[in-house]
Amino acid sequence: MKKIMTLICASCLLIACNNVEEKATLKLNEARTAYEAGNYSEAKLQIDSIKILYPKAYDTRRQGIYLMQDIELAEQEKTITYLDSVLNEKQKELETLKSEFILEKDTAYQRIGHYLTPAQVIERNLHRSYLRFQTDETGKMSMTSIYCGSYNIHHTSVKVTAPDGNFAETPASQDSYETADLGEQIEKADYKLGEDGGVIGFIAANKDKNLRVEYKGDRTYITNMMPADRKAAADIHALSNLLSSITRIKQNIEEAQLKIQFIQKKIAERKQTANK
Repeated sequence: MKKIMTLICASCLLIACNNVEEKATLKLNEARTAYEAGNYSEAKLQIDSIKILYPKAYDTRRQGIYLMQDIELAEQEKTITYLDSVLNEKQKELETLKSEFILEKDTAYQRIGHYLTPAQVIERNLHRSYLRFQTDETGKMSMTSIYCGSYNIHHTSVKVTAPDGNFAETPASQDSYETADLGEQIEKADYKLGEDGGVIGFIAANKDKNLRVEYKGDRTYITNMMPADRKAAADIHALSNLLSSITRIKQNIEEAQLKIQFIQKKIAERKQTANK
């Protein structure tokens, strides 16, 4: 009697296991269909449901893992195709804009150069106080407040005010220095975009207005921004955004390529194990 009961239990267990595998296989087939149709989100959802609904369907779950690798590979390849297309358009836009700027770069010691507007190259702006704007080739923008005068004011920040009273002010610069040339006192302070108190964006947004600049230090010096300087802020800001976008796209492509290499390695290991 005990043997009969044991056989009956074993048979029930086998039938139950077969039913579980059959139901899990249906889900796996749905996942394959979605994958072949390019509906990767649905395919991944079906694979995840196998693990939740049929945790003991070990063979089917293993096949699901293999299919998930194929899906992730296809996703990354699709991502790279899309990013390559976007990058191509952005680079075309950059080629059109580049002629409007000066790239200062000495390839002998500089890996990354900086773009300026022609109106703000140093040679054209000696002996005057102004705000200079630049961006490097990766899109990192900065502003330099330059003061030239007969006496020092030891400034570390600037405040820019519009005619309506709205203003933006930098925090104290963490990168400032002073020098003198034939009796002229020269002070410079740098402010990175994002650490400038919103001054760069404020100037770019108000480029058509008469803006007042207040240099703040031990003494105060006030001047008005020239139209060319206001335009430089807006133009460099736009270029910085474009260059930053290109840099991010390149980084995303590199990340996708690394993911592809990792997935391909896993697939190769899987096939090698299967052939043994």
